[in-house]
Amino acid sequence: MTAPLHDTPADADPTADISVTPSGETRTVEGRSLGRIAWNRLKKDKLALTGGIVVVFLVLVAIFAPLIVDAFGHPPEEFHEDQIDPLLSTPVGSWGGINSHFLLGVEPVNGRDVFSRIIYGARISLLVGFLAAVFAVLVGTVLGVVAGYFGGWLDAIISRVMDMLLSFPQLLFIIALISVVPNQLLGLTGTGVRLLVMILVIGFFGWPYVGRIVRGQTLSLREREYVEAARSLGAGRGYILFKELLPNLIAPVTVYMTLMIPTNILTEAALSFLGVGVKPPTSSWGQMLSTAISTYESDPMFMIIPGAAIFITVMAFNLFGDGVRDAFDPKGSR
Repeated sequence: MTAPLHDTPADADPTADISVTPSGETRTVEGRSLGRIAWNRLKKDKLALTGGIVVVFLVLVAIFAPLIVDAFGHPPEEFHEDQIDPLLSTPVGSWGGINSHFLLGVEPVNGRDVFSRIIYGARISLLVGFLAAVFAVLVGTVLGVVAGYFGGWLDAIISRVMDMLLSFPQLLFIIALISVVPNQLLGLTGTGVRLLVMILVIGFFGWPYVGRIVRGQTLSLREREYVEAARSLGAGRGYILFKELLPNLIAPVTVYMTLMIPTNILTEAALSFLGVGVKPPTSSWGQMLSTAISTYESDPMFMIIPGAAIFITVMAFNLFGDGVRDAFDPKGSR
């Protein structure tokens, strides 16, 4: 009788994969999920990790904005005329009035704390960017899966709707819609109404981008062996959609969502810059940039600070999104 090449421990899991090292030792090979493989790749991307850390920091700043302002700033709507030169209407001192009491200086003319307004402005930008992306992803995923899986006339209708929305001037539609929206809607007033309209409209015009990607992925996945096996075993359409297709669409949808948020942030900033975003005195980075146009020659810091906030936020999301995309790429190096 031929002797075994190696001894298997008595307490070993009979279902585990066993491999033999060159030295003759045995070791258990652990299976790795897609999420674990992606995380191992993401850890090696220093730029993506840096972007992710900045994103987490910005989210924490937005959540704890009242506590941060109480500790290091002043109420964002509080005027400080004593910090403004009465003759020039510019902040007293250099660099926009930056001092130990006003970490980022004060606004020209009214003397509001720039630090506090930047902190509260992060809430507006991240709220619109995230919720609009979630709305677009939910609608785009559902309609994309339906179009790709069922095909036929349903696919044709959904695809033509996506083509129509992709060719529609989103920015002009939002400007026209906000100009006719009443000041009170669904229990919201003023800034709340405008935030709701921006989230819904940006998300509504964003779902076709997600829908096209999901539809293409679904067309490929519905022909895979595991879907055919599930169908041959008598699985219904609901089971195949929710148990077989949707779990395999999480990766591309997650990647696209991380890249969609910075685009929504830029859209919100552009709308506030044009005066159709949130209403004053609510803090918004785009609104601060719009106000700084008339004073940038005498006080350039008031334009630089909100511009830098938008740049850093969008750059962080883009770096993190690119890293997540590379991590989920099955053709990438392990």
